[in-house]
Amino acid sequence: MKFGVQLLNYFTTWEETLPAIKYLDKGSWTSLWFSDHFIPPYPRANWEAESALESWSILTATAVVTERLRLGVLVTGNKFRNPALLAKMVSTIDQISNGRLILGIGAGWYKREHEAYGWEFPGVKERCDRLEEAVELIKKLFTADGPVSYEGHYYKLKDAYFSPPCTQKPHVPIMVGGNGEKRTLRTLAKFGDIANIDLNKTGTPEMFAHKMEVIDRYCEEFGRNPKDIKRTMVIPIRIANNEEEAVELRKKLDWALYGTVPFIIDRIQKFIDVGAEEIILSGTLSKPELFKQIEDDVLSNFI
Repeated sequence: MKFGVQLLNYFTTWEETLPAIKYLDKGSWTSLWFSDHFIPPYPRANWEAESALESWSILTATAVVTERLRLGVLVTGNKFRNPALLAKMVSTIDQISNGRLILGIGAGWYKREHEAYGWEFPGVKERCDRLEEAVELIKKLFTADGPVSYEGHYYKLKDAYFSPPCTQKPHVPIMVGGNGEKRTLRTLAKFGDIANIDLNKTGTPEMFAHKMEVIDRYCEEFGRNPKDIKRTMVIPIRIANNEEEAVELRKKLDWALYGTVPFIIDRIQKFIDVGAEEIILSGTLSKPELFKQIEDDVLSNFI
């Protein structure tokens, strides 16, 4: 079983984050992720002025100071960057990391940061349309053996050469993140390589199993082998010292991995039983001692 970490790139600095990055690279973890927001993605006005490290910048630095971990942004907001530019960024960082990068991408959801930074925030249909075009375009660039032209509604290329190519072969894996059954999971099954179900929001093992069934149906529609799509999820974790503390924690996020060690182990096993291949743990402060506790008390039961 594989486990990853989504580090907080909010309310922090590079200097404060670096010890956790270096610790994780030496431990039992498979992957390390940042998230992609320009203000902390929490609906509290007094937090908007707090630090929000730009995800692809900090990811590039992380590629230089690590040797083993797979790296990615969970997930890149498609509306923030032209997809051809993003593809260039990806292939460059894939080279810097010696083939450890994963491209995570999603439609975007946080309206307030779009307003704050002057980006248009279209309705969900347009955001999903843009995501599908972007993933199709990026995959064409990743797999091209010559110049690429693309004529979409939102994105266009004319005889675009793509170099450097991806270090990984056949290309950098594309993770399409999100839970939407009508569009997001369909785009994943059509063009993507890795699914990521977002359990930073309410969700259960039963919900995860249902999403996997939806992906399988779309794979059948597109003639893909469902086994070619890796099944991952992201979920918050916090270890309680006793049951009384666990009860208080679950008043905040009752679906998350908030509880005593036996509770967390049992909950993780349920997700594994319904098909999770990698579980990415989020919401933990960037302190090596906290990740050591998770490794010793939780991950040791699965790795």
